[in-house]
Amino acid sequence: MSTTDPTPDSHPQPPAGGTPLLGSADIRELAAAFGVKPTKQRGQNFVIDGNTVRRIVRAAEVTEQDAVVEVGPGLGSLTLALLEVARHVTAVEIDPVLARHLPDTVAARMPGKADAFDLVFSDAMEVTELPGPAPTALVANLPYNVAVPVLLHMLATFPSIERTLVMVQSEVADRLAAKPGNKVYGVPSVKANWYAEVKRAGAIGRNVFWPAPNVDSGLVSLIRREPPKTSASREEVFAVVDAAFAQRRKTLRAALAGWAGSAAGAEQALAAAGIDHKLRGEMLTVEQFAAIAEHRPAQAAGAGQRTGRAGAAEREPVRPASAEQAPVPAEPAPAEQAPASAEQTTEDSA
Repeated sequence: MSTTDPTPDSHPQPPAGGTPLLGSADIRELAAAFGVKPTKQRGQNFVIDGNTVRRIVRAAEVTEQDAVVEVGPGLGSLTLALLEVARHVTAVEIDPVLARHLPDTVAARMPGKADAFDLVFSDAMEVTELPGPAPTALVANLPYNVAVPVLLHMLATFPSIERTLVMVQSEVADRLAAKPGNKVYGVPSVKANWYAEVKRAGAIGRNVFWPAPNVDSGLVSLIRREPPKTSASREEVFAVVDAAFAQRRKTLRAALAGWAGSAAGAEQALAAAGIDHKLRGEMLTVEQFAAIAEHRPAQAAGAGQRTGRAGAAEREPVRPASAEQAPVPAEPAPAEQAPASAEQTTEDSA
């Protein structure tokens, strides 16, 4: 387990009442000790209910055989619930204040599981490897404003992840789990479905956070599956998805004109894939997008490689930096300057 000596006045105390989980009073005490002052303006809302985090662990079907990766553990509410069940938990935290103190909270409240916990101080988007056993499950309360790119990055980077359960803004949950033909079906829906079978797994009330947010939360379950059988690469398929939804109100013939080099080229590719060019992207499955990618006109494909044409704003980000387990800073920056952790919500959509 990653360790750092805390200042004497902020040492986490052993749990009272027989439960290692953090309650409302515990969260407030830790936040005060660490100098963390949650504000709605900065989207800082901490989970304060033990029943909620245990519900998330049950919904994720975590067992004693699982090695779990958690993104944005915050003060440790979900971390402790995961450690009650899982074989090993690795938490990825970007906030230096929270990263510094979480190992001590685990050691104080669950000393028997301290060796089953690792802390990676890093931006989750830059993580390319993790300490400990390969993760079999991703369970996280994701920061709402970066939920989709973080989720897609983790699924792409760690193919050993078989099951995922994330808590996100309710609107984002709807988009991730949407099916073709739904008005909120879009880039997140298609790309998530490349990796997994996706479905809504419940709703979370606002009163389980401190302070209560102004948005509702939802749980999304993703069960890993084989990607569609196609000769196109994932990047090639996602390029079609980006192009189709960049102008989602246009027909595929018009929306894919730039990708194909011309409207006529787009119509030709769609015909070869067996898809009506008058349809819109919101009607297609990920398998159909893969079929289109296989038939991109050769001239357009070559031009795209030479110019490095970017995709839509919602495309899956790619970060080249490696994020090995980094040392937790001994003197972290003030908490109010740190980015929101995954235990904290924001009202911005992904």
